[in-house]
Amino acid sequence: MIEVKNVVKTFDGFHALDGLTMTVPKGAIYGLVGPNGAGKTTILRHLSGAYRQDSGEITLEGEPIYENPAAKRRIAVIPDDIYFFGTASTRDMMRFYKGVYPAFDTERYDKLREAFPEVDERRPIRRLSKGMRKQSAFWLALSCRPDYLLLDEPVDGLDPVMRRQVWSLMMGDVTERGTTVLVSSHNLRELEDVCDHVGLMSHGRVALERSLSELQGGTVKLQIAFNSTHPPEIPKDMGVLHVSNLGRVYTYIVRGTSKEVEERFAAFEPLFMEALPLSLEEIFIYEMGGEDYAVRDIVL
Repeated sequence: MIEVKNVVKTFDGFHALDGLTMTVPKGAIYGLVGPNGAGKTTILRHLSGAYRQDSGEITLEGEPIYENPAAKRRIAVIPDDIYFFGTASTRDMMRFYKGVYPAFDTERYDKLREAFPEVDERRPIRRLSKGMRKQSAFWLALSCRPDYLLLDEPVDGLDPVMRRQVWSLMMGDVTERGTTVLVSSHNLRELEDVCDHVGLMSHGRVALERSLSELQGGTVKLQIAFNSTHPPEIPKDMGVLHVSNLGRVYTYIVRGTSKEVEERFAAFEPLFMEALPLSLEEIFIYEMGGEDYAVRDIVL
């Protein structure tokens, strides 16, 4: 389990992380989402041990990560901007990783060659395309047999077939080995298919953290038509995040379960009412709409 408690990080007076608190359960696939500048990459660099927080705590199963080689050996990282030695090939980096990660599995490295057939392991990585570099990074990271895998925009640049390939490999490790995956991505549709926990970041904090089932079960899209030409006044305590209409049909985005929301709106004696589930993308837009005006302005 990864625990982050009240972490603060400033750069030249700017609070990149502002009291961030989050928990990544062991064996989970945790999706970290948020607008640009929310602090997603910054917290990933803290979790990998590259950055040291100004204050607060970051622990891996109770042990601090920063300047802790034993903890870092259990973590593999694929950043958005992949790092490699200037003239190194995938095979060169494999030899380097073997010296860093005690659990590096050479047999698995050889088997994964079939999963990434287009990557020439002897060719310098700098001469590979962006997608090929990502494939090389996954090949190496998965061969490390990490207990924790940290990913920043991991499938950006990969074609649809390869995206499915790498997700299949990672989910297999989660199922078979209990690997914990923390992934930051703007592709919410894809995260919805693979994640079981989600954290919504805004302004250096995790504004909302839930299991995906709780998150989707706790927000409802309600389509409703009333008897009168104008809708009734909805009390603020009913948790309405957004309202729009098309003619006499109104759409409300409301916090709560379908049953709770329908029961409360039934008091207005509507002509028609239907509750629909929200996608992760819709939840992100409406939850962050209250936190970030730029998002709200685009949506509305």
